[in-house]
Amino acid sequence: MMHVLGVERSILGQPWRWRATASDNLSLDDLVTQLLLARGCPREALDDHRTPSIRAFMPDPSIFRDMDRAAERLADAVVAGEKVAVFGDYDVDGATSAAVMILLLRDLGIEARAYIPDRMLEGYGPTAGAMERLAGEGATLIVTVDCGAQAFDALAAASAVPVDVIVVDHHQCASALPIAHAVVNPNRLDEGEGAAHGHLAAVGVAFLLGAALLRVLRKRDFFAGRAEPRLLDLLDLVALGTVADVAQLRGLNRAFVAQGLKVMAARRNVGLAALIEASRLTRAPTATDLGFALGPRINAGGRVGRADLGVRLLTTRDPDEARAIAAELDRLNEERRAIETAVQAEAEALYPTSRMVTVVAGRGWHPGVIGIVAGRLKEKLGLPAIVIAVDEAGVGKGSGRSIPGVDLGQAVLAAKEAGLLVAGGGHAMAAGLTIEADKVPAFADFLEELLAVRVAAAVADRALLVDSVHAPGGVTPDLVTALEVGGPYGMGWPSPRVAIGPVRAVRVDVVGNGHVRAIVAGDDGRSLKAMAFRAADTPLGAALLGAAPHRKLWLAGRAKIDDWAQRPAAELHIDDAAWAD
Repeated sequence: MMHVLGVERSILGQPWRWRATASDNLSLDDLVTQLLLARGCPREALDDHRTPSIRAFMPDPSIFRDMDRAAERLADAVVAGEKVAVFGDYDVDGATSAAVMILLLRDLGIEARAYIPDRMLEGYGPTAGAMERLAGEGATLIVTVDCGAQAFDALAAASAVPVDVIVVDHHQCASALPIAHAVVNPNRLDEGEGAAHGHLAAVGVAFLLGAALLRVLRKRDFFAGRAEPRLLDLLDLVALGTVADVAQLRGLNRAFVAQGLKVMAARRNVGLAALIEASRLTRAPTATDLGFALGPRINAGGRVGRADLGVRLLTTRDPDEARAIAAELDRLNEERRAIETAVQAEAEALYPTSRMVTVVAGRGWHPGVIGIVAGRLKEKLGLPAIVIAVDEAGVGKGSGRSIPGVDLGQAVLAAKEAGLLVAGGGHAMAAGLTIEADKVPAFADFLEELLAVRVAAAVADRALLVDSVHAPGGVTPDLVTALEVGGPYGMGWPSPRVAIGPVRAVRVDVVGNGHVRAIVAGDDGRSLKAMAFRAADTPLGAALLGAAPHRKLWLAGRAKIDDWAQRPAAELHIDDAAWAD
């Protein structure tokens, strides 16, 4: 396989390869076409993928098992004015899924009760106590969103009350399903045509249920004397939940995010508008902002604050309340960062260097940050990582993150079936679990035996994939604009990576929290600003900081607009580098 710029082993120890067949002297329009084709877009669907629309990618909701049954039951509740409760998870996908259902039901005349469990006191997902409590408050229908697929005991308790439960989820299922009126989940093992949409986040499944509900009500002439809600107005929430849950941006998800960003730019949702302001964004949010600015603040409520803050923010109609909640979430996010830094330092001191799957556990770690720390370890080691916080009772709450080609969710389910876990589940790239502390070593051994060969194969096949090569002077705002046409980018639809060079490091320093900033000059006589984030203590950072003035480098990374420049300028966010001489 041909290596880009002849780089067989970079500073980070990987080859550089073309994402697709390389082409020289492409126009910017041709480059966009190449980007789309390289990400799996069929040539005949290029126009649809250039401007992804809901109309082009939306399936008939009825293809999913139990979708029609769920929609009919919800329609019955709307027509009869029943008391409905929405039980959500405490992360962004759970908050946005719950908000979609609550706002839609509100427009249909039902003021649904939101219930988000406390991470510390109740843990993940429905419990028998919560189901019985909601039924005791008068709920005749409970909709669980982003949870419920593994809630066998809780849903059995709900059935015994009795109260109807509709499960709306996307997490991997076991062969048996919990007792429920309907289980809508594209990752059911018995799913048919709907399985093609297994990459949807729960908020996407909730949106499809909303479409199915409106269709049923339309057929019942429910809107003969009232306006039909505009479901598309909720796409800002769908976009936020989809990106924050790191769902693959393929097919329908790309349409959700592309169109949702347009809705978000109009700032119709009072809570989202307040959150954008609290995040100090002065322009329309991008997909990157959803994942790194808005999402973490919503998450902070469930991680280190009150779990229901996210749903309250996204469903409020009061601008003053929205600003107060957004300010509180911003404060909690800063608190979360401090806790995360401390836990990460302890976790990094514990990880085993000889393992292909990293499992670390610590007493007193805050369970609200273990998912983030697992992600940081995964990025640093390039291996699947699970971080477990053990409480005073000796019970561990764990969160894991994986690498492409290694299904961590299935591995956790296998460990649960082997009797090593109290509870567990997830999807390919992320998983959660509950474990007794004394079983952690056996669990780590189990994962190592199950996944080591797969991880080794995935690591051996690893390479830095490049889309195009440019001289420094070719990295311009026009190039950045053209590359963005192929978006939105994210998991499963990777952001374009460009390589530049050869360049000399004119000035290099460390800024912020360990970021390396460089001004580089090319043989074309042009200079460019480049940033390597969180790289000061890495081999990449050391190479940049120690580069002699006469030595030349190839750089690879993402071309971005410099928001701090007085006039529009492009910069490179460095992923890797290689010596050019």
